[in-house]
Amino acid sequence: MKRHAHWIALLCVAGLLSGPLWAAAPAAPAKSGDVPSAGLEFAKMATQVTGIAISPLLGVSTVGAYQWWGAHTEAEKAALPWFANPLVWGTGLLLVGACAAKDTFGAAIPPGLKKPFDVLETVENKMSGLVATGAVLPLMVNAMSHRLGAPTAELGHQLHSGLAMIQLGAIDTSWLLNLLLVPLSVVVFAIVWLASHAITVLILLSPWGAVDAVLKSARTGLLALVTATAYIDPVVGATLSAVIIIIAYFVAGWAFRLTTFGSVFCWDFFTGRRKRFQLAADNNWIFTARVIEGVPVRTYGRLHQGPDDKLTLLFRPWLVLPERSVPVPREGLVVGRGVFYSEVLGFEKAADKPTTLLLLPPRYVGHEELFARTYHISGTCEVGLRRAWSWIREALGFGAKKMTPATA
Repeated sequence: MKRHAHWIALLCVAGLLSGPLWAAAPAAPAKSGDVPSAGLEFAKMATQVTGIAISPLLGVSTVGAYQWWGAHTEAEKAALPWFANPLVWGTGLLLVGACAAKDTFGAAIPPGLKKPFDVLETVENKMSGLVATGAVLPLMVNAMSHRLGAPTAELGHQLHSGLAMIQLGAIDTSWLLNLLLVPLSVVVFAIVWLASHAITVLILLSPWGAVDAVLKSARTGLLALVTATAYIDPVVGATLSAVIIIIAYFVAGWAFRLTTFGSVFCWDFFTGRRKRFQLAADNNWIFTARVIEGVPVRTYGRLHQGPDDKLTLLFRPWLVLPERSVPVPREGLVVGRGVFYSEVLGFEKAADKPTTLLLLPPRYVGHEELFARTYHISGTCEVGLRRAWSWIREALGFGAKKMTPATA
């Protein structure tokens, strides 16, 4: 219960602050010149933040195109934010279309040719998420605050009716709404974006183009559902958004670990780090590939070897919390050489077969032999696409490279 106390407190504070504004919403349809319903504005805002977080580039481009289409005069178009410029949202939609085409035809493309484009899409999703967080969300919240605070005296009257204690009759409260809503919208965006970005990383890791297309279609379909329900009824759209936010919160830890793996993967891939990488004598960075002593899959940490050759995983939960350590089993360890990244395989007694125990970032490609010698591992083998290529060579009669002993 204690670990969720801060989230419960945050929700209680947000509800306490927004409750009077919802109560102040006019029951009758708004007339010209009236302050818009606060509840309706918040519902629209929640839907927009959720939709953009699901797919930042598509969401920002769609919102920008919608605002540009709704502006009828040159003066109105000149007052639009930067992302409503046709050059911006048009370029964004073209990039979205290119990514969709890549996944649509991905099933017919060999994984080795498609993977660099998956890396590019992963980087694009990170960059568009950062842009949306720092340059789009504040503008959207500020615009909503000014719409609510158009006639400030009327808004002050509504706030006075809801709170029944504070005299705000002639105060412009848009700055207060910005102060409260910008951090809250950023937190909500980050939670949903993490869950959505995990799908992009899964596409990056998946060797099958058909699976990539299914994952991308599911995410696009969810965004379309949020947009459609918000268009039909903003309250229904906001309710669906709340459900998505709650689900995203519960998978945030898994999504964060997957996002960390994708970030390291992209950095090593684009910088060609394996060409200048030098293996350390100890405490090399790795990811877990399965649950080890309660430590979740894809936890990022350092592999430490003690004087007695015992292996230990040193890691920090969420990368910043106090460091923890767990033992790593040594039974049947073999280093698997892959095309894009390599693995450390261990022997699973329950299944009576080798299974992936640790994942090595792409910087280790070409350094598997040295890694095995450093940690006193018995040998190396080929995995993934390398293993498939070895099978083809063996089937054609050219032979395949077998287990290589890692001599000290």
